[in-house]
Amino acid sequence: MHREYHKWFSPNLNRDMELLVFGHAGARVLVFPTRRGRFYEYENFGLVSALADRIDNGWLQLFCVDSVDRESIYNRYVPPHDRIRRHNQYEQYILNEVLVFSRLKNPQPFMIAHGCSLGAYHAVNTAFRHPQWFGKVVAFSGRYDLSAPVGEFRGLFDDYYDDDIYFHSPNHFMPNLTDEQLLTQLRRMQITLTIGADDPFLGSNVALSQALADKQVSHELFVWDGRAHQADDWQKMAPLYL
Repeated sequence: MHREYHKWFSPNLNRDMELLVFGHAGARVLVFPTRRGRFYEYENFGLVSALADRIDNGWLQLFCVDSVDRESIYNRYVPPHDRIRRHNQYEQYILNEVLVFSRLKNPQPFMIAHGCSLGAYHAVNTAFRHPQWFGKVVAFSGRYDLSAPVGEFRGLFDDYYDDDIYFHSPNHFMPNLTDEQLLTQLRRMQITLTIGADDPFLGSNVALSQALADKQVSHELFVWDGRAHQADDWQKMAPLYL
């Protein structure tokens, strides 16, 4: 399997960022890691191996990016408005650096946003905010409202709320979306959400599914048995939905 490591200084984040590329051709897949995860996590979880035939046959090319969650939404040492500001900078890194890099590597126009757990949030949030760049979203075990506590999981902004948090919360902005250009772009996208029946974020997925249905945005929501929030579950999901 073709595998490349890349590292460059990001002007948007003012730090070095790393990523891995798997494959030589096919649809480009932007792969976000899980909560506080790293760019090599998707490979370590066995998910690259689960997709080996699609990668080797030139059907998919994975761009596995790093995260700055420890500096942004999971950084309890800075005020919440600084957390979401850093998150905005990360989005600019993805849009203006990683996507540009991926197009230089592979001119195939079809782009898929993908991730597991918090990576699913990043995938959905990025693709729904910027649907002109994506043809498909595949999100496993995601949480689409980071501000509200759910079960043992705390809210990530300490009860602080502003427009940036609203517009980075798919469960919040999607029900109120009226921009017909954005809705048209979302309606042409293939959207797949998966969640475990016992996952504490089931309600978040059901709410997002309902919001999409209300806006006539076609999508699929698959509810798996149990919690289905581990690498061995995602290994089974990846060949089915990517």
